[in-house]
Amino acid sequence: MSVLQGSVEQLLPQYLEGKDYSGIAVVADKNTRKDCYPRVKELLPKHHLITIQDGEEYKNLDICTIIWNKLTEVEFDRHALVINLGGGVIGDMGGFCAATYKRGIDFIQIPTTLLSQVDASVGGKLGIDFQGFKNHIGVFTQPCAVLIDPAFLATLPERELRSGFAEVIKHCLIRDRDMWNRIRRMELEEMPMQELINHSVATKKAIVTEDPTEKGLRKILNFGHTVGHAVETFHLEKDRLLHGEAIAIGMICEAYIAYSKGMLTETELGEIEEYIFSVYGAVQLDPQDFAAIAALTGQDKKNRGNTVRAALLNGIGDCSYDIPLTKKDILKSLKYYCGIL
Repeated sequence: MSVLQGSVEQLLPQYLEGKDYSGIAVVADKNTRKDCYPRVKELLPKHHLITIQDGEEYKNLDICTIIWNKLTEVEFDRHALVINLGGGVIGDMGGFCAATYKRGIDFIQIPTTLLSQVDASVGGKLGIDFQGFKNHIGVFTQPCAVLIDPAFLATLPERELRSGFAEVIKHCLIRDRDMWNRIRRMELEEMPMQELINHSVATKKAIVTEDPTEKGLRKILNFGHTVGHAVETFHLEKDRLLHGEAIAIGMICEAYIAYSKGMLTETELGEIEEYIFSVYGAVQLDPQDFAAIAALTGQDKKNRGNTVRAALLNGIGDCSYDIPLTKKDILKSLKYYCGIL
């Protein structure tokens, strides 16, 4: 898999040069069709556009069926190409559909959000939500290429940009104390986004290269996601949180758990808590929901048997994985987040 950065006008023709695809389809949502597709359309030969609804709630088998039906209707064979133009939902689901259509056809990712540029598009994790559980059905399949054009970020609302920045924070906390010390002293508007995209892509690519199917080291990329995914899943049915907003909650909760286990110092926990609250504010969680949120961690993909396992910081810049968590750990962390411990 190659990750290429630059303008899409340069990168897409470069990728297609010398390739003889029998058909090309672009998968987009309503927003990227309007804001991003016009730049891509003129770079392609005759192709098919598949437009789906925008949002995590549409990342399911029903929408996959729409995509598979379209590929079947236009008689795509195994020598066709799918181009996923969008954020994490489009990349995960469009990639999953391509990886399973006729046992797999080529696909490339053109991520258009900060979240997908720094995290979701890199690493070959593809999938959909099922029965309310995040990424419950999926596969590991690498795209043929990831084409990252930072200019697409200009199309994002500030809330989406802020959401994606949570994964930048995560990469610093798990692997790079020096970068963490830089970003925590800066406002979001001051961030050198191109440098941070490069940093996150390099961080994730190095980890994924060593452990492509998450048997060991790659699990550290899930820091903040055990509690965070549970919060996100619970709030899909309530007042919806964006992925990064939920992961920000998860990082504070899991930093507290690491502190309670002697893995983080009180000073480090304070740094993490102070900075994340400064960027995201405090989400009002209802203590009556804590038990339901904790129960959702039982479906986390890192678990083994009935034991919830998480990636926890072993000091800022280092991370351990497969750390067992109890229900009490999770409940206490949610109370800590809300300031009621």
